[in-house]
Amino acid sequence: MSGAGSSHIGREPTGIELVAIVVVLALANFLAVLDMTIANVLVPHIAGSLASTPSNGTWVITGYTVAEAIMVPLTGWLIQRFGPVKVFVVCLLGFGALSLACGLATSLSMLIAFRVLLGIAGGPLIPISQTLLLKIVPQRHANAALGAWAMTTVLAPIVGPVIGGVIGDNWSWEWAFYFKVPLAVIIAFFAWRLLKRFETAAIKARIDFAGLFLLVLWVGALQVMLGNGQDNDWFNSNFIVALLIVTLIGFVSFVIWEASDKQPVVSLRVYTYRTFSVSQVAIGLSFGCIMGTSVLVPLWLQTAMGYTATWAGLNAALSGITMIIFAPVTTWLMGRFDHRGIAFVGLLFIAAASLMRVGYTDQITFWQLMWPQLVFGAGCVVSVIPLMDMATASLDDRDVADGASQFNFVRTLACAIATAAVVAMWDNLIRTSKSALVGAMPDLSGTMQMVVSAGIDPEQARRLVDLMTQGQAVQQATNNSFLVMGIITLVAAASVWIAPKPPKKAGSSVSKGH
Repeated sequence: MSGAGSSHIGREPTGIELVAIVVVLALANFLAVLDMTIANVLVPHIAGSLASTPSNGTWVITGYTVAEAIMVPLTGWLIQRFGPVKVFVVCLLGFGALSLACGLATSLSMLIAFRVLLGIAGGPLIPISQTLLLKIVPQRHANAALGAWAMTTVLAPIVGPVIGGVIGDNWSWEWAFYFKVPLAVIIAFFAWRLLKRFETAAIKARIDFAGLFLLVLWVGALQVMLGNGQDNDWFNSNFIVALLIVTLIGFVSFVIWEASDKQPVVSLRVYTYRTFSVSQVAIGLSFGCIMGTSVLVPLWLQTAMGYTATWAGLNAALSGITMIIFAPVTTWLMGRFDHRGIAFVGLLFIAAASLMRVGYTDQITFWQLMWPQLVFGAGCVVSVIPLMDMATASLDDRDVADGASQFNFVRTLACAIATAAVVAMWDNLIRTSKSALVGAMPDLSGTMQMVVSAGIDPEQARRLVDLMTQGQAVQQATNNSFLVMGIITLVAAASVWIAPKPPKKAGSSVSKGH
């Protein structure tokens, strides 16, 4: 890890103090990432409570994601301008205050506005917590600390629907926001006490207003497109096509401007490091599949298998068991073996978990669902931790903050794209499979006559046949979706080997992998 142990002010933290610092940074990251998914299963509850439609309710998710995605790459500039510790503590306090405001919202528009502000407060927490971890933790403890931090990154999106499901089934949706208020305040208190001596001097850097405008433009357009594409039949809608055009033009303009500006709001210099760039590709594909699985499994269980939000969340939580077990194993392996090989094996685990699900039937039991989920959890930890370390190990100390921001930006963007893509793919596959099943029936009218002759009303007979074909179509679509995600993850695994071999000791003065 580039920069680990290289920017200390005074003595190195040890013992209980070091553990407390890692826990505080990991919990702050957990809170920010958790908010990306905790509201997913609560949209129907929120929409019903605030007299709106579920379609409009999805803006509660989109608003937070848009704001967070915009703020993550801005973090490098914020750290330089105000100092990482000050920004970190202010964002934590803001996160707590805005979580309270979300719970107190009395209309959907008010809730969406507060969620956007919550995303602005939560976005910097992710890269700043990683940056501080890399700079404060001594080298000998770096892998273990990064493992703890990375585990919260992959665990939070999975735990989010569990907490949301339990709250939705047993309490009111407001508690999905209230419970985070005391947590944010407590973490902020300990963060200031533990981290203030590691604060760095602020530099009065100018604001790149043009770059900031272009970033907001293309990221905002992309997220709105992803959040509304399915409801508007994607590219059959002029609105969605217009958003796509704005996204593409805005992105190209943003890259050109930031590459030529002397003080860009987002530094693209980190992409000149080949190891970093390859790690970004692998992490984007793998996190896309991780999020795709995390979205598809609960969606399928609740809509087709009759699971409650709580039980669907409990199935997702099974992966947390192997995450906890394999995190220390992964950090031990990283001290002895090539990071590329470890990440490769982890991605193979994720691919295997998807391919294990290809043979599912609608008679699958909860315990049979358990095994792929356990393999999936192991793969998440074994792949993500070394990929993170590969990326940061390739960077010079001056680029660590920007690298952490870009790394988490790609992860956030991949999760948003994967969520929309998987839901769209699943819906389209259901329609295609249903049409194929109906067309493959050798004697549909004969089947109808047989059902009617059994004493069932013709209308009920049609509904019964439709229900049977719908159930089979959903199962086929689910299996095919997992097949696609398994193949994509195998591609991500292969891409890891494009990167040069990372330094033997992260943060050393050896080649940085340009």
